Amino acid sequence: MTGTTVTRAIEEPKFVVTQQLDGVEVREYAPYIVAEVVVPGPAGDASSQGFKLLSGYIFGKNKGERKISMTAPVTQTAQTATPQKIEMTAPVTQTATDGGWVVQFVMPAGSTLETLPEPIDPKVQLRAMPGARFGVIKYSGFWSDSNYETHLATLRKALEAAGLKTTGEPVYSRYDPPWTPWFMRRNEIWLKLL
Repeated sequence: MTGTTVTRAIEEPKFVVTQQLDGVEVREYAPYIVAEVVVPGPAGDASSQGFKLLSGYIFGKNKGERKISMTAPVTQTAQTATPQKIEMTAPVTQTATDGGWVVQFVMPAGSTLETLPEPIDPKVQLRAMPGARFGVIKYSGFWSDSNYETHLATLRKALEAAGLKTTGEPVYSRYDPPWTPWFMRRNEIWLKLL
């Protein structure tokens, strides 16, 4: 009997794994461009709102009505009182703070701020993200606070044991559409390394 192979045809940001820890990878990401929005609310609501606004942009709600290929992950990070750069590409990431959530779509490789169409919705902003190094943990399943907190604690513990220091808010990254079965979903948490 032949098994089915699941392949991911969606483009992801370029990175190199520079170190393997206990269930954790250290990745070096190349610079990339994101479309992002800042939205209020609990994590789940913010994710839905952000996804809707950003998908509108890539599906043609932009000057020139150009369609832009979907990439992964979609990332979500807590908005802090003082804006900070979120070095992440595709998944959807999310973090909670009083300032709301930053939800990002990574733009396809080769995109530049000059070549991407201007968003029509002023909430959608384009931003160049510098290359950065992250500690990353992968896991499957649906979003839940307990699932997220358990994996974040594991990531922090592995990085601390390796003597690696972090900065900024965790980035929650989602790679799969909502109809993907929970056991096949790819989620990641990224922590920027100093």
